[in-house]
Amino acid sequence: MDPFVTLTAPAVPLDIANIDTDQLLPARFLKKPRSAGYGNFLLRDERKPGFPLDDPAYVGARVLVTDRNFGCGSSREGAVYALVDGGFRCVVAPSFGDIFAANAAKNGLLTITLPEETVAELRRQLQETPGAAVTVDLPAQTLTGPDGRPLAFPIDPFKKECLIEGLDDVALTLRHQDAIDAFDRADAAARPWLVPGG
Repeated sequence: MDPFVTLTAPAVPLDIANIDTDQLLPARFLKKPRSAGYGNFLLRDERKPGFPLDDPAYVGARVLVTDRNFGCGSSREGAVYALVDGGFRCVVAPSFGDIFAANAAKNGLLTITLPEETVAELRRQLQETPGAAVTVDLPAQTLTGPDGRPLAFPIDPFKKECLIEGLDDVALTLRHQDAIDAFDRADAAARPWLVPGG
């Protein structure tokens, strides 16, 4: 996955709490291959007239600033795919569904948790200045909103390392390729009867 170090991009505010994974990617689209572009299905059933993601002022937004309990519901990894394929690299909320947050990190999507009143103020700034950019500095663990004030956010050190280095589960495993190969050779020598064709 692409490393996440710093990002300066427009942010879109979404004043909806408890957005679940079925809202992020409705179940009827799960039968489609991801190559169909899951971003096209992101929040499909929520997109009534005036929906912020359809507002031309927020074209190119890569940061979503929303309300509490984002990504609750099922463990649908496709919900994260829909956000990533829709161009998002970061979601800011007061709280997240645990499984969603874990899936997000494994797919290069940074979830930032900040106090509810802080996130509400950030959404207010973005609504007052549509298309305004925010800057996320992951090494420094800060998010700077339109008012220029840096906000410190917490993050698990292992999740931070994986995002900065662009390491998904496969890449993490491949970091141990030499040890895996050495084990395979030693095991094949100790138990040759288990080696196919041996």
